[in-house]
Amino acid sequence: MKNITYILILVVLVGGYFLLKSRGEKLVSPVESPIVLPADSGIITEEPVILEDLGEVETQEEAQTQNVITYTSGGFSPSVINVKKGGEVTFLNKSGGAMWPASAIHPTHTLYPTQGGCVGSTFDACQGIQPGDSWSFKFDIAGSWKYHNHLNPSQTGTVVVE
Repeated sequence: MKNITYILILVVLVGGYFLLKSRGEKLVSPVESPIVLPADSGIITEEPVILEDLGEVETQEEAQTQNVITYTSGGFSPSVINVKKGGEVTFLNKSGGAMWPASAIHPTHTLYPTQGGCVGSTFDACQGIQPGDSWSFKFDIAGSWKYHNHLNPSQTGTVVVE
């Protein structure tokens, strides 16, 4: 009777293992690139807690805090960003092709009022920014400044400088 009980327990455990495996659920999750839980997360530990890397997750709020506008094949995100006067905005290219951030209005690039750059305003990258690269601009004048991708003028956004 004892042997039958052990065999039944073994069958249940092995069956459970294969059932979970067939559903595609991970039984053991390797940590490829650890993330350290921030101190203000509300979880109290003596040592940092390492979580599984869930990939890049950037909310619109995080992007605005860092003054980063991400460019993908779908355009600029966030499409409107608020920065303090004197703040720098970084345009990060995460698309498969080049981008060229520049002050509106296409093709003159003259909406941002400082003259210079390659066409009209200093708010102009003056060249295509390649995938994985970035370009930054410091906004010294308060106002609402529209911009576009010079290589695809229908892709636009706005920087609001307070």
